[in-house]
Parts: sequence; structure tokens; C-alpha cells
Amino acid sequence: MLERLFHLKAHQTTVRTEIIAGFTTFVTMAYILILNPAILEAAGIPKGPSMVATVFTAAIATFMMGVYANRPFALAPYMGENAFVAYTVVHQLGYSWQTALGAIFIGGILFVILTVLRIRTWLVEAIPEGLKISFAVGIGLFLTFIGLNDSGLVTLGVPGSPVKLGILSSPEALLAVLCLFLMGALLVWKVRGALLISIIATTVVAILLRVTPAPAHLFSLPSNIMEIAFKIDLSAMFTLGFLQVMLVVFVLDFVDTMGTLIGAAARAGFLDERGNLPQIEKPLLTDALSTVVAALLGTTTAGTFIESAAGIEEGGRTGLTAVVVAILFLCTLVFEPFLTAVPAFAYGPALMIVGVFMIAPIVRLKFNDMTELIPAFFTIVLMSFTYNIGIGMTAGFIMYPFFKLITGRVREVPVGVWVLGALSAVFYLLYPYR
Repeated sequence: MLERLFHLKAHQTTVRTEIIAGFTTFVTMAYILILNPAILEAAGIPKGPSMVATVFTAAIATFMMGVYANRPFALAPYMGENAFVAYTVVHQLGYSWQTALGAIFIGGILFVILTVLRIRTWLVEAIPEGLKISFAVGIGLFLTFIGLNDSGLVTLGVPGSPVKLGILSSPEALLAVLCLFLMGALLVWKVRGALLISIIATTVVAILLRVTPAPAHLFSLPSNIMEIAFKIDLSAMFTLGFLQVMLVVFVLDFVDTMGTLIGAAARAGFLDERGNLPQIEKPLLTDALSTVVAALLGTTTAGTFIESAAGIEEGGRTGLTAVVVAILFLCTLVFEPFLTAVPAFAYGPALMIVGVFMIAPIVRLKFNDMTELIPAFFTIVLMSFTYNIGIGMTAGFIMYPFFKLITGRVREVPVGVWVLGALSAVFYLLYPYR
């Protein structure tokens, strides 16, 4: 049955490999169960129901990705978009979280329509190879930066020095370093499951040394999701402010998903000779539907997670990996204390190692062509330095046609890139910078 559904042999994988990959992806992204409710609590969404909404959104969307699209990509509410809703839309612009979810819901419906009409596919396939490469590399560095921060190896600095080396003498940082070296050694020795083995081993050692607390309980009862589900508010739908919020959320989700799919697919070897993902309509439609589901359940924009690359690195190649992730998310409803016991310094090194692999396509950039190199470079660095994938990608969409235009090579710019460049320019004009 699994062979008929996921075509394991055709993808040169096994059930065991897919299960290991699913566990690895889940462990590296399980932090969303803690961080998403914590951030959205600032918007007034109660933490308990918010966590349940996060679980159901991730499980439903990831299961759809696995069964419908047969891809090893996991989905959950995005980091960045949740902070935008909590701190900008609610705190600064004064909208309720119900109105914010209304904007996300409308954006999701638009995504579904654009995907069914194949407009999203047309736009994605119009992106030049240089920008696609920069997406993969930029996401790799972004993942590495997240891992360095999560592990405590890099921390916020002082004025004039945005970041600095963490306190390496702390138990957390030392365990992170040991975990990183263990992962590296196991990878050098070509041990299957290297990332997952290292994460579990580090977690066990941390608990034994009392660096991180052991789970207080094995089981827990989920909160009532109906406190926040189906509470979207569309009363402000035809106001300029609502349109502004919806557009920002729309563009962030569009470019985040595009970059994540291309980056993760590149690492898995799914891209064709032109750098396109075959049958991309299925993962795109799954992503669009996940945003609609997220808003209805009471949480923010959902989509493909860059941490999917961790499972891909462990050999995940089919939708079975995603189904395993979905099942594990559902398990957190009762095993939440146990499954969320993995500390950040245990999974942070996994994100760094994934960054090592995702930087490989950079050798395919045209370093002797400045009209290609400059947009690619700033796409890569802005993803990390602004801590926002969408910012880097929109910058690239604006810079690429500009440099082709001023050098008289405008014919090299596909129509879809002009559309994306115009959309990105509007994004910056309407982005609430306060």
C-alpha cells in the first residue's frame, strides 16, 4: 500500500528512511509548538488554544502535502508572519487578532484561485536560475543563523555590534558545540540518521546533567480550540488599512513559500534541468489551502517550513516523510510535555548542518555577470541580515530587472519577473515600517 501511494522504489528510498526523515524534520521544527503560541499571545490569542490550533494546522497541511503532493515537505504556521500580526497589525495598527486572521483568510483564498488558474506556477517558473540559486543559498544561511541563535553560540550584541559570540562556557553552549561536532563526525562516517541520533543523544545528556528539565508529565489534555477557531472578522474588509495588511501578508507568504519550495526541492534533487519543480501545482495548492485552514482554526499564515531540509538531508524523498511529521504533530496533543522536551541547543546544530549542504549551489552562480551576481548576492544576505526570507526575495525581484534594464539586456527579463518586481515594489511602499 505504501509503495502504491508514495512510489518509494522510484524515489530510491525505504519506509525506514522516510520514518527517520520524518522524525528529524519534526524534531527540528517542533519549536513552533512553543514559539507560535507565545508570539500570538501578545496579540491576545490565548496560549493553550493557540497551541492546539498550531498542531491541527501543521498536521492537516503536512498530511495533505504528503498524500496529495507526495513531497517530503512539512508545513506549519510561519515564523515572521506571526510576529508581523502580533506586533505590527495588532499592537501598532490597532486591529484585533480576529481582523488580522480575516486578512490572512482572504489572502489564502486568493492563493487558491491563483494556484488553480496556474498563475502562481507561471510566476515561479519565470524566475531566473540565478535567483533560484540565491533562494536556496540564502535559506541555508538563514537556517544557520537561526541555529546559531537557538544554540546560544551567537547572541545579540551592544550598539555598534548587532551580534556577538555567545557565552561558550555555559552548559547549553558547550552541549550545542558537542552536538555539532557529533553530527559532523557521524556525517563524515556516513551514518544514517546522523542528525536525529545527535539531537536525541544531546537531549538525553542534557536531561541527565539537569541542564534542561525532564518532562514533568508524559501525557496532557489539549485545550479547547473552539475559543479561537472560526473567529475571523471581515467587517473591515473594504478599508484601505485592511487591504494594506492583506497585501503585506500575501506577499510575505508568496515569496516565503516560493523560496522554501525551491530551496528544499533543490537539496532533494527534485528540480529539472531548468531549475523548476515538476508538478509544482500540487505543493502550491497545498500551501494555499493550509493558509485558509490556519486562519479558520485561529492561527496565522501557514506554509512549507525550511526545516523540511533537515529531513531531506536524512534521505526523505516522498510524502511518507510528511505523513510521519503530521502524525507526530497530532501526538503532541497528548504527549506534548515529552515531545517538546528537546532543547533549542540540541536541534540548533541540525539547522547549521543543513546550512552547510544548502550553500552548495552557489558555485553555479554567474560570478562574471554583475547583472546576475548583484541581485543574487543581496537576496542571499538580506534573507539573513533582516531575519526575513521575504525581504531578501523581494529585493532580488526588484534588483534583477533593474540591472538588466540599465545594461540594455531587458529581453532577458521574463514577463513574470516584471510582475514579481512590481508586486515587490508595492510591498515596500505599503509595508508598515513603524
